[in-house]
Amino acid sequence: MLLLEYLNAHFYTRQQLLEVTGQTEARFINYQNQGVMPTFSYRLQLSIVCDSVFGTHNEQLAIEYYAKGYGAWLTMLHQLDTDTDTDIYPIFQRRYLEAIEKLTTPEGNGLERIPDTNLEQHIQQEWEHFLAGTYGLCTQSGLPEDIAAKELAIITINALTSKDELSHNELLKLTTAVTLLDEVSAAFAPHEKSRSSRYRLVDEIRRRYRLADHANT
Repeated sequence: MLLLEYLNAHFYTRQQLLEVTGQTEARFINYQNQGVMPTFSYRLQLSIVCDSVFGTHNEQLAIEYYAKGYGAWLTMLHQLDTDTDTDIYPIFQRRYLEAIEKLTTPEGNGLERIPDTNLEQHIQQEWEHFLAGTYGLCTQSGLPEDIAAKELAIITINALTSKDELSHNELLKLTTAVTLLDEVSAAFAPHEKSRSSRYRLVDEIRRRYRLADHANT
Protein backbone atom coordinates (compact mmCIF):
# COMPACT_ATOMS: atom_id res chain seq x y z
CA MET A 1 0.00 0.00 0.00
CA LEU A 2 1.57 3.26 -1.16
CA LEU A 3 0.29 5.32 1.77
CA LEU A 4 1.81 2.97 4.35
CA GLU A 5 5.10 2.86 2.45
CA TYR A 6 5.21 6.68 2.42
CA LEU A 7 4.39 7.06 6.09
CA ASN A 8 6.83 4.39 7.24
CA ALA A 9 9.62 5.85 5.10
CA HIS A 10 9.23 9.52 6.08
CA PHE A 11 7.72 9.59 9.58
CA TYR A 12 8.07 8.12 13.04
CA THR A 13 5.20 6.41 14.77
CA ARG A 14 4.63 7.71 18.29
CA GLN A 15 6.42 4.67 19.68
CA GLN A 16 9.39 5.16 17.37
CA LEU A 17 9.60 8.84 18.33
CA LEU A 18 9.67 7.94 22.01
CA GLU A 19 12.31 5.26 21.43
CA VAL A 20 14.72 7.50 19.47
CA THR A 21 14.45 10.27 22.09
CA GLY A 22 14.32 8.10 25.18
CA GLN A 23 11.19 9.86 26.44
CA THR A 24 8.28 8.37 28.34
CA GLU A 25 4.78 8.45 26.91
CA ALA A 26 3.53 10.27 30.01
CA ARG A 27 6.03 13.09 29.58
CA PHE A 28 5.29 13.26 25.83
CA ILE A 29 1.54 13.55 26.43
CA ASN A 30 2.15 16.22 29.07
CA TYR A 31 4.16 18.30 26.58
CA GLN A 32 1.30 18.07 24.10
CA ASN A 33 -1.29 18.95 26.73
CA GLN A 34 0.78 21.99 27.73
CA GLY A 35 0.90 23.19 24.12
CA VAL A 36 4.63 22.91 23.51
CA MET A 37 4.88 19.67 21.50
CA PRO A 38 3.24 19.19 18.08
CA THR A 39 0.53 16.62 17.64
CA PHE A 40 0.58 13.95 14.93
CA SER A 41 0.58 14.81 11.24
CA TYR A 42 -1.23 11.61 10.24
CA ARG A 43 -3.30 9.10 12.15
CA LEU A 44 -4.35 5.78 10.70
CA GLN A 45 -7.49 4.15 12.03
CA LEU A 46 -7.14 0.43 11.27
CA SER A 47 -9.68 -2.33 11.48
CA ILE A 48 -7.89 -5.68 11.61
CA VAL A 49 -9.58 -9.00 10.89
CA CYS A 50 -7.44 -12.09 11.55
CA ASP A 51 -8.56 -15.59 10.55
CA SER A 52 -6.88 -18.72 11.89
CA VAL A 53 -7.75 -22.23 13.08
CA PHE A 54 -8.88 -20.59 16.30
CA GLY A 55 -11.46 -18.55 14.41
CA THR A 56 -11.79 -14.89 13.52
CA HIS A 57 -10.30 -12.11 15.62
CA ASN A 58 -11.27 -8.42 15.19
CA GLU A 59 -9.17 -5.56 16.47
CA GLN A 60 -9.25 -1.76 16.18
CA LEU A 61 -5.94 0.09 16.07
CA ALA A 62 -4.85 3.72 15.75
CA ILE A 63 -1.30 4.63 14.66
CA GLU A 64 0.01 8.19 14.93
CA TYR A 65 2.78 9.45 12.63
CA TYR A 66 5.11 12.33 13.47
CA ALA A 67 7.71 14.25 11.45
CA LYS A 68 11.17 12.88 12.12
CA GLY A 69 12.41 16.38 12.89
CA TYR A 70 10.20 16.37 15.97
CA GLY A 71 12.75 14.11 17.61
CA ALA A 72 15.08 17.09 17.94
CA TRP A 73 12.27 19.27 19.29
CA LEU A 74 11.26 16.68 21.87
CA THR A 75 14.87 16.25 22.97
CA MET A 76 15.18 20.04 23.35
CA LEU A 77 12.07 20.15 25.56
CA HIS A 78 13.51 17.47 27.81
CA GLN A 79 16.87 19.25 28.08
CA LEU A 80 15.19 22.56 28.97
CA ASP A 81 13.11 20.80 31.62
CA THR A 82 10.10 23.08 31.10
CA ASP A 83 6.62 22.53 29.76
CA THR A 84 5.16 26.05 29.54
CA ASP A 85 4.54 27.82 26.24
CA THR A 86 5.76 31.10 27.71
CA ASP A 87 9.23 29.50 27.83
CA ILE A 88 9.05 27.56 24.56
CA TYR A 89 7.27 29.92 22.16
CA PRO A 90 10.14 32.50 22.31
CA ILE A 91 12.52 29.73 21.13
CA PHE A 92 10.29 29.00 18.14
CA GLN A 93 9.97 32.73 17.46
CA ARG A 94 13.73 33.35 17.64
CA ARG A 95 14.56 30.46 15.31
CA TYR A 96 11.88 31.58 12.87
CA LEU A 97 13.19 35.17 12.85
CA GLU A 98 16.77 34.01 12.39
CA ALA A 99 15.69 31.95 9.40
CA ILE A 100 13.89 34.96 7.91
CA GLU A 101 16.96 37.15 8.27
CA LYS A 102 19.14 34.54 6.61
CA LEU A 103 16.77 33.92 3.70
CA THR A 104 16.00 37.55 2.88
CA THR A 105 19.53 38.95 2.74
CA PRO A 106 21.15 39.50 -0.68
CA GLU A 107 23.90 37.12 0.41
CA GLY A 108 21.27 34.48 1.17
CA ASN A 109 18.33 33.71 -1.08
CA GLY A 110 17.04 37.28 -1.35
CA LEU A 111 13.44 36.22 -0.77
CA GLU A 112 10.53 38.57 -0.18
CA ARG A 113 10.09 39.74 3.40
CA ILE A 114 6.98 39.51 5.54
CA PRO A 115 5.85 43.09 6.38
CA ASP A 116 7.01 44.03 9.87
CA THR A 117 3.48 45.12 10.78
CA ASN A 118 2.23 41.57 10.25
CA LEU A 119 5.28 39.66 11.46
CA GLU A 120 4.35 39.08 15.10
CA GLN A 121 0.86 37.87 14.20
CA HIS A 122 2.27 35.74 11.37
CA ILE A 123 4.70 33.90 13.65
CA GLN A 124 2.01 33.34 16.27
CA GLN A 125 -0.17 31.73 13.60
CA GLU A 126 2.76 29.63 12.45
CA TRP A 127 3.26 28.44 16.04
CA GLU A 128 -0.36 27.29 16.15
CA HIS A 129 0.03 25.42 12.84
CA PHE A 130 3.27 23.92 14.15
CA LEU A 131 1.54 22.58 17.26
CA ALA A 132 -1.31 21.19 15.14
CA GLY A 133 1.16 19.02 13.23
CA THR A 134 0.46 20.84 9.96
CA TYR A 135 4.08 21.53 9.15
CA GLY A 136 5.08 18.02 10.08
CA LEU A 137 2.95 17.01 7.12
CA CYS A 138 4.08 19.59 4.56
CA THR A 139 7.76 20.25 5.34
CA GLN A 140 10.75 17.95 5.55
CA SER A 141 11.47 18.45 9.25
CA GLY A 142 8.45 20.27 10.65
CA LEU A 143 10.86 22.63 12.44
CA PRO A 144 10.92 26.48 12.45
CA GLU A 145 13.71 26.77 9.87
CA ASP A 146 11.87 24.72 7.25
CA ILE A 147 8.57 26.44 8.07
CA ALA A 148 10.06 29.90 7.53
CA ALA A 149 11.75 28.79 4.30
CA LYS A 150 8.51 27.34 2.97
CA GLU A 151 6.46 30.43 3.79
CA LEU A 152 8.97 32.92 2.37
CA ALA A 153 9.42 30.84 -0.77
CA ILE A 154 5.65 30.78 -1.30
CA ILE A 155 5.35 34.54 -0.72
CA THR A 156 8.12 35.15 -3.25
CA ILE A 157 6.67 32.76 -5.84
CA ASN A 158 3.21 34.29 -5.53
CA ALA A 159 4.58 37.83 -5.83
CA LEU A 160 6.61 37.05 -8.94
CA THR A 161 3.99 34.95 -10.73
CA SER A 162 1.38 37.69 -10.28
CA LYS A 163 3.34 39.80 -12.80
CA ASP A 164 2.59 39.73 -16.52
CA GLU A 165 6.28 39.43 -17.44
CA LEU A 166 9.45 38.60 -15.57
CA SER A 167 12.90 39.97 -16.24
CA HIS A 168 15.94 37.71 -16.38
CA ASN A 169 16.82 38.55 -12.76
CA GLU A 170 13.25 37.92 -11.65
CA LEU A 171 13.32 34.51 -13.33
CA LEU A 172 16.51 33.74 -11.45
CA LYS A 173 14.83 34.79 -8.19
CA LEU A 174 11.81 32.65 -9.04
CA THR A 175 14.10 29.69 -9.72
CA THR A 176 15.76 30.20 -6.34
CA ALA A 177 12.43 30.34 -4.52
CA VAL A 178 11.05 27.25 -6.28
CA THR A 179 14.27 25.31 -5.63
CA LEU A 180 14.12 26.22 -1.94
CA LEU A 181 10.46 25.22 -1.70
CA ASP A 182 11.33 21.92 -3.36
CA GLU A 183 14.09 21.30 -0.82
CA VAL A 184 12.07 22.02 2.33
CA SER A 185 8.67 20.64 1.28
CA ALA A 186 7.54 17.14 2.09
CA ALA A 187 6.92 14.73 -0.76
CA PHE A 188 3.27 14.45 0.40
CA ALA A 189 1.24 11.27 0.60
CA PRO A 190 0.12 9.79 -2.74
CA HIS A 191 -3.51 10.87 -2.29
CA GLU A 192 -2.45 14.44 -1.42
CA LYS A 193 0.02 15.24 -4.18
CA SER A 194 -2.40 16.74 -6.72
CA ARG A 195 -3.71 19.20 -4.09
CA SER A 196 -0.38 20.02 -2.48
CA SER A 197 1.71 23.19 -2.58
CA ARG A 198 4.50 21.08 -4.10
CA TYR A 199 2.34 20.34 -7.14
CA ARG A 200 1.02 23.91 -7.51
CA LEU A 201 4.13 25.91 -6.70
CA VAL A 202 7.00 23.60 -7.64
CA ASP A 203 5.91 21.21 -10.38
CA GLU A 204 3.46 23.54 -12.13
CA ILE A 205 5.60 26.68 -11.81
CA ARG A 206 8.61 24.86 -13.24
CA ARG A 207 6.49 23.69 -16.13
CA ARG A 208 4.85 27.08 -16.71
CA TYR A 209 8.09 29.08 -16.65
CA ARG A 210 10.35 26.32 -17.98
CA LEU A 211 12.61 26.89 -15.00
CA ALA A 212 14.66 23.77 -15.57
CA ASP A 213 15.61 25.04 -19.05
CA HIS A 214 16.23 28.53 -17.70
CA ALA A 215 18.48 27.25 -14.92
CA ASN A 216 20.70 25.53 -17.45
CA THR A 217 21.19 28.55 -19.72
